[in-house]
Amino acid sequence: MDEALAVVRALNARGIRATLDLLGEKVTDPAEATAGRDDYVRVLHGIADAGAASNISIKLTMIGLDIDPALAEENLVTILEAARETGNWVRIDMEGSPYTQLTLEIFHRVFPTFGNVGVVIQSMLRRSPDDVERLIEVGARVRLVKGAYKEPAPLALQDKREVNAAYDRLAERLLDGGHFPALATHDDVRIEHAIAYAEAHGIGPESYEIQMLYGIRPPTQLAIVERGYGMRVYVPFGEKWIPYFYRRLRERKENVVFVLRNVLRR
Repeated sequence: MDEALAVVRALNARGIRATLDLLGEKVTDPAEATAGRDDYVRVLHGIADAGAASNISIKLTMIGLDIDPALAEENLVTILEAARETGNWVRIDMEGSPYTQLTLEIFHRVFPTFGNVGVVIQSMLRRSPDDVERLIEVGARVRLVKGAYKEPAPLALQDKREVNAAYDRLAERLLDGGHFPALATHDDVRIEHAIAYAEAHGIGPESYEIQMLYGIRPPTQLAIVERGYGMRVYVPFGEKWIPYFYRRLRERKENVVFVLRNVLRR
């Protein structure tokens, strides 16, 4: 955690906010789920002690969703209480489509009590426009991503152009009616489309932020900040890199090609 917080402080010094993601997912042992919960509570206190500009992102399978949704929700509430105590905020990451409905159900149950929580929506999923409308209606903060998971055609768009068009439509809707949306993408065309749409409709840069991954295109991240737009960088850390890496390989091999290509562009 000390190393992760040092990274966050370095980003903050460049005008970039962060979100810390403690690696871990698909836990099947209740004790491990509890340990993940406690680790995140420590992360929140570490952020507060360091005075860092960072929130946290969390996968519900790390805190027990595969064991019992009630356990995951209970652990999430503990984390949200710690976030409220430390003046911080929590983003629930979206995992593969088998978890979409459960994740949103839990989010909608805790959100009326804990306003310090947001969620992620994937533009590739066919259900996402309806999900976005409900999230806008309740005043939730949404992070919009394209989606990193390999999903079946009945559930998700398969053509990259369709995914991009869906992303643009949802970004516009969130800019129009959302609550401080986070547009998470490394796609320059998507970023510029969102910025141009916001400017054309009188939506100031203080009303949304762009998000990217740590280590991917740092000069672009800094350039966006220098243009006056908010940037938040997703910083994964912890010991469970191998499951994370192999999951990414299995889900979508182009993810690895993308990372390698952009590391070379640094």
